[in-house]
Amino acid sequence: MLNIYKSLFVVFFLFPLYCFAQFPPPAEQTGSTAIFKDSSVIVGWATGCKIIRGWQNIADTTLGKADAGDSSMATGAAGTNGIVSLGDGGSAILTFDHPIINGNSWDFAVFENSFSDSFLELAFVEVSSDGVNFFRFPSTSLTDTNIQIASFGELDATKINNLAGKYRVFFGTPFDLQELSEIPGLDVNNITHIKITDVVGSIDKDYATYDAFNHKINDPWPTAFSSSGFDLDAVGVINQNASSVSENSKNNFIVYPNPVSDIVYIKSENSGVHKYLSLYNCNGMLLLESVLSNQLECIDLSVFPAGLYILKIKDSDDYIFRKIIKK
Repeated sequence: MLNIYKSLFVVFFLFPLYCFAQFPPPAEQTGSTAIFKDSSVIVGWATGCKIIRGWQNIADTTLGKADAGDSSMATGAAGTNGIVSLGDGGSAILTFDHPIINGNSWDFAVFENSFSDSFLELAFVEVSSDGVNFFRFPSTSLTDTNIQIASFGELDATKINNLAGKYRVFFGTPFDLQELSEIPGLDVNNITHIKITDVVGSIDKDYATYDAFNHKINDPWPTAFSSSGFDLDAVGVINQNASSVSENSKNNFIVYPNPVSDIVYIKSENSGVHKYLSLYNCNGMLLLESVLSNQLECIDLSVFPAGLYILKIKDSDDYIFRKIIKK
């Protein structure tokens, strides 16, 4: 008898919600939650990133892994530094100069580079307050799973919730830490790491990924090229604890002056350990490499044109990224 009641509950209560539930619409439409990259609510951006690439096509691994962009392109403001493609099931772990906190309404936003409101590549979002244990936002996908969304097929944003990539380029998908506030082992007022994991949009049971309600997530698949999977642009911070120092900034690297005309200085308060420096232009081209063997190093930028540059600092097994503006 209990099973009959459960079945009736699903049919009369959950089934209508599943069929007719409406989530916020695309960017700039009434009721949308999309956050524009230049919005005044954004107070900071990710400053560090580690990437684990996924396959171009998880069903045909002979094609190799996605390789568009690099980890530095997920740092800094959206729309300024290119993108990094994660590939099928690939992931990125972002770090920040200050911990993210559970403030009023949205706390951070994830930006992808979709060229339209309907060609959407999705990703799961998880957070951590210790860099080890990650907790996922409960996602919902109500997209029909009878027919595979083709490689350049379309999705309806109103059927998607708590998945990054819901909005087009320059518009971030926001997340509210209050949703995770009751999880043991997670301090929502000290979020130091955010993990973005590509959704493998296949409806084939051998490769499918599922939302929080065990629905298959159907999104454009396969995307069997170098920019396969979720294309991470940036993660913007809305609420942060500006008085705290996160794991990514405890290395005490100071880059100054910035903007710079000619000579930029890199200062480290950790002496006795070699740090490896690499300078890239905004297209990801390596311009020079150096070793920071002392606490103070300088780089002459006078020979380079004005623009945006990325400084990558390798410290032990960690990478720290800093943007430099050349005047």
